[in-house]
Amino acid sequence: MINYSLNIDYRRAIILLTIIVAIILNGCQPIPSNYQSSLILSTPSDTSTFNYPLNRSAYNIFSYIYEPLIIENGVTGKLEPGLAESWEISADGQQIIIKLKAGLKWSDGEPLTVDDVVFSYNEIYLNDKIPSSSKDVLRIGKNGTLPTVKKIDNRRIEFSTIEPFAPFIRYAGGLPILPYHALQESVRTTNSEGELNYLTKWGTDTPVKEIVGNGMYRIKSYAPNQRIILEKNPFYWRKDKQGNTQPYIENIIWQVISNRDNQLLNFRSGELDTIKVEPEIFPLLKREEKRGKYTIYNGGLSSGARFISFNLNQGRNPQGKPFVDPIKSKWFNQKLFRQAIAYAINRKAMVNNIYRGLGALQHSLLPVTSPFYLSPEAGLKIYNYNLEKAKALLLSAGFKYNQNGELLDSQNNRVEFTLLLTAGRKVTEQMATQINQDLAKLGIKVNLQFLSFNAKLKRLNLSRDWEAYLGGFVGGGVEPHGDYTIWSVNGRLHTFNQGSQPGENAIEGRKVAEWEQEIDDLYVKASQVLDEQKRKQLYAKAEQIVAEQLPFIYMVIPLEFEAIRNRVKGIKYGKFGRGFWNLYELQISE
Repeated sequence: MINYSLNIDYRRAIILLTIIVAIILNGCQPIPSNYQSSLILSTPSDTSTFNYPLNRSAYNIFSYIYEPLIIENGVTGKLEPGLAESWEISADGQQIIIKLKAGLKWSDGEPLTVDDVVFSYNEIYLNDKIPSSSKDVLRIGKNGTLPTVKKIDNRRIEFSTIEPFAPFIRYAGGLPILPYHALQESVRTTNSEGELNYLTKWGTDTPVKEIVGNGMYRIKSYAPNQRIILEKNPFYWRKDKQGNTQPYIENIIWQVISNRDNQLLNFRSGELDTIKVEPEIFPLLKREEKRGKYTIYNGGLSSGARFISFNLNQGRNPQGKPFVDPIKSKWFNQKLFRQAIAYAINRKAMVNNIYRGLGALQHSLLPVTSPFYLSPEAGLKIYNYNLEKAKALLLSAGFKYNQNGELLDSQNNRVEFTLLLTAGRKVTEQMATQINQDLAKLGIKVNLQFLSFNAKLKRLNLSRDWEAYLGGFVGGGVEPHGDYTIWSVNGRLHTFNQGSQPGENAIEGRKVAEWEQEIDDLYVKASQVLDEQKRKQLYAKAEQIVAEQLPFIYMVIPLEFEAIRNRVKGIKYGKFGRGFWNLYELQISE
């Protein structure tokens, strides 16, 4: 067996959209026990749950209150110990033995043991009755077999698979460990309707003292749609070389500020310590950088994705009503219609006018920094702005124009649809305005509907009664299999044709296209191959299918900038973790 035993401990990379943190500095001397401080950060949307496996939102506090067995270095992307002390991988890659650190505790002081690890995987993450995106990426092979997890002794856990699984170590050790003593009853009991009590456990109405974690912080208080205050977890395991407990910050105030303009006002007035620098505010903040006593860090092109997606789901709700008007569903499910939309949107104008030149055209869900990315030069199909080509595609698909230049289908129905958007985002509003104008030139009427982030999520994933949306995904990191929950035909983030989830009945009328299934199959095959070059070939084929079929019509990749107050010391800015991946060791100099 190959032994991986490391002595360096780092905090897991923190890359959630718009959630920015700053921490305390007090030199290299021991920190006095009465040293108090609070840092304020902003989020555009409140958390939707305190239950990690049930969460679907990028806006949450889980990276502060939980820690996995193995974490990712924010600069190198390499794996390093979290709750684990070391791990061993068998020669065939099908068995991993992880050894826990000694003396670990939960935030309520209870011991954290191997039993918690086994419980987290076997009874929550791998439980078919619990809808979790984590389960999607842990499925192995064509049959979706899940790994087995068992206790070896009081310090060691064995993870094993029946066949090779290339991203095994990242996902076996990369999920937060959950508390057996606080959750086991809810997982093993049901309500009057036969559903697990766990499915309603730790909602946002839960008294915060009941939420148990193992991360650097624990929840002190929660005011819905206002703020969450986190306090230092007195039982967290990490210490510096002088024996001082880490992190050094005592409190974090996670402030809900949905409007970007208000976030900017708060930052400029000194009420926020960090802010994500959107393109429209970059010139202003850059001019004020010295006087404002902050530094703007350039993280390079975003690893996330922005896109338009049409609802391709041909299914019906439990009352028998189609999720999408059958007339419009017919349009959306035509490849030529989606390709025409792609050609009709002037994305280069978006880069120049909306992003102030601080971005590039996006062509794939995989980031350009990924070793698995297929570039246009290497054969990826792209859609540069070409209005005439867009019109020609629509005409060839049976659409036509009336005397007013309005686009009609073959049955003389006016082509129009509603585009869902997240409210309070200036860049989103500007993109929506341009999309509306560009598609009007194609004879298509677009109705814009702005919703709160959480309300939009419910429409996409629960009611499924939407036509199109402008949205995005947070970057999945080094390993592309993290996107499998998007491309699996039954994945929780397969939004463009969302299937039934655990606890739901099968969706009548839903159809899975051949190309859709092929992408799923390619991701499965790529996860089973250990040779990186062969994996690249499989992911390249999947990218080519996506580019041809366009379940997502990609927009623009922005450059990512963060403004961080200069009093925050110890930043090691990295492309994987950005500014705050080493949260535990950052300090603030007043």
